[in-house]
Amino acid sequence: MSCTLSRRTLWMSGLAVCAAISPALAQPAKQLAGKVVYPTAKTVDQVDDYHGTKVADPYRWLEEPDSPETKAWVTAQNEITNAWLDTVPERSRIKERLTNLWNYEKFGVPFKEGGKYFFTRNDGLQNQSVLYVTDAIEATPRVLLDPNTLSKDGTIALAGASVSDDGKLMAYGVSEAGSDWNTWRVRDVLTGKDLSDELKWVKFSGAAWTKDNKGFFYSRYDAPTGDAIKSVNNFHKIFYHVVGTTQDKDVLVFDRNDQPEWYLGGGVTEDGKYLIIGVSAGKTINNALFYKDLSDPKSKVVELFNKFDADYNFVGNTGTTFWIQTNLNAPRSRVVAVDITKPDVSSWKELIAQSENTLQGVSVVGQRFFASYLKDATTQVRIHELDGAHIVDVTFPGLCTAGGFGGKPTDTETFYSYSGYLNPGSIFRYEIKTGKSTLFRSPKVDFNADAYETKQVFFKSKDGTRVPMFLTHKKGILLDSSNPTLLYGYGGFNISLTPGFSPTVARWLEMGGVYAVANLRGGGEYGEDWHKGGMTVNKQNVFDDFISAAEWLISSRYTSSKKLAIQGGSNGGLLVGACMTQRPELFGACLPAVGVMDMLRFHTFTIGWGWVGDYGSSADPEQFKALRAYSPYHNIKPGTAYPPTMVTTADHDDRVYPAHSFKFAAAMQAAQSGDNPILIRIETRAGHGAGKPTSKRIEEASDIFAFLSKSLDMKSN
Repeated sequence: MSCTLSRRTLWMSGLAVCAAISPALAQPAKQLAGKVVYPTAKTVDQVDDYHGTKVADPYRWLEEPDSPETKAWVTAQNEITNAWLDTVPERSRIKERLTNLWNYEKFGVPFKEGGKYFFTRNDGLQNQSVLYVTDAIEATPRVLLDPNTLSKDGTIALAGASVSDDGKLMAYGVSEAGSDWNTWRVRDVLTGKDLSDELKWVKFSGAAWTKDNKGFFYSRYDAPTGDAIKSVNNFHKIFYHVVGTTQDKDVLVFDRNDQPEWYLGGGVTEDGKYLIIGVSAGKTINNALFYKDLSDPKSKVVELFNKFDADYNFVGNTGTTFWIQTNLNAPRSRVVAVDITKPDVSSWKELIAQSENTLQGVSVVGQRFFASYLKDATTQVRIHELDGAHIVDVTFPGLCTAGGFGGKPTDTETFYSYSGYLNPGSIFRYEIKTGKSTLFRSPKVDFNADAYETKQVFFKSKDGTRVPMFLTHKKGILLDSSNPTLLYGYGGFNISLTPGFSPTVARWLEMGGVYAVANLRGGGEYGEDWHKGGMTVNKQNVFDDFISAAEWLISSRYTSSKKLAIQGGSNGGLLVGACMTQRPELFGACLPAVGVMDMLRFHTFTIGWGWVGDYGSSADPEQFKALRAYSPYHNIKPGTAYPPTMVTTADHDDRVYPAHSFKFAAAMQAAQSGDNPILIRIETRAGHGAGKPTSKRIEEASDIFAFLSKSLDMKSN
């Protein structure tokens, strides 16, 4: 089991001068002679003082999403965006073909509890995947939970599930309209009926059952006193819930009223003796690891590693020996054995040493370590004895991502998924004793993958750093600078971009496009050094990497500036916003999604303070200088010809507050010169992205490709 709360799980100069315009809201905009006339947005005289530097924030009023003015602005923006998209004749055909591509079976990796197998399946176009259970892996499964029955529009999603050790009860969380706030319930696995349990205000949490199957640990915040979407979340707490009781009877197990910005996550060891508490803090990229002896009701929480000097990820244990994955003195990570009765580093025993590749995660299944690595952003899995001796590698064909390999020390099998840009997610069963992989499920997609190819290239960034990039395109492509190209990136929070299939990418390829994914600094592809190379005051390296990727694609004649689009979401939305304001002439279209655009105020919304470890904070004078230098909202220059841009966000995004996108779009529209459109598409009853219904995902992707089709002057296909 892995208990550490990682940043991946939580997880993206000058005054802000904008043209002064009327404070009244105009009617929905129209197109006049090819130029978009935008809804008029007022400006306000809001100026903030940061360490003696005055910074204007003329669209501060858009931070109030429920005000009549903001609602009118949102309605007007959606109307103009829809009107513009209606002028694209290919829009309906793009959607029809994308719907066909999406209509294939999708399977989740099975897991096993109490002799039963659990897995998710989507028949193709279901808004939400359905959770199934079966007593034998090849037997006909039965539906355990169908989220599609919980709402008419498919906007209630399964946010997590945890089955008791005996396989009789399942705790599960649901999210409504894409919110990070979850409600947890308990279901009887045999009958499929819910018990009376209901747990509110759960966020960034799973459920960890005790081995007596009587209850589970979970994490939550106090109920917000203000707007649940906007309010800052502080003081995460771990509770224990006994099945059949009301939430007010839950026992507070651990909190720190002196640490408002700690995330707390709990997990129970396989022997049932310890509660493992992973602690992440908003102002550092590292974590802490605590434990509590569950065999003694009076035991105190022991702060095993509390210096926040590295990452500590609990892998498993045998008695008082804990197996820990850590990057302490090993930036690409390693596995050590720690006797908790003498946890000093000098007493550690190294089991799996740091290698040339980046260790992403480790599980203990069948009395063996399954260690998953990244080699140039593709998966490698190595199997070791519990004393660290290497046994064998799991081999995969081509450039791929493989994930899963979960289970218990007593299991004789495990399951994993395998996918690539041209290979949908197939599921395999792995026999631990023989090392044999057997295909369990393989989807059939209406897509001719043989007509395309994926390859990996490397380019040099501005400072000479060697950066990898995946390219997927039609075989035999002509390098004549004419290919419409979509360049995607993220570059932050130690998150790695690895190959994976998407029906949207398949549609883009069929439209004649090149799909490029750059593995930028700030990610986790090459370990903690790579991550640190793109965070806080080094964040500009991420943008330089992305710009260099674009320049390489152009100089290598894959495309040209007028045919090149860039895309990214969340932290990747920040990436697009920063690059398009720094180099507007380089791109033919820009697609910033749910982006962090106001880098001076991001920490004042919802869970934004948790990103300070990666971004820094405007409260720090030196970090303020770095943030202001690239903050997309604050670097928009009036009178600039920006590329065609479609900002996307959602009204229920309580991860990256939608005001980021609102303010950015308003400022861009006011600053824009020339005829290139600056549009914003604001999804309703949706959040940051997780749990978004299939129907909404298809609609959004269709609109994006319609936008690109017209903006990049693509041939009809």
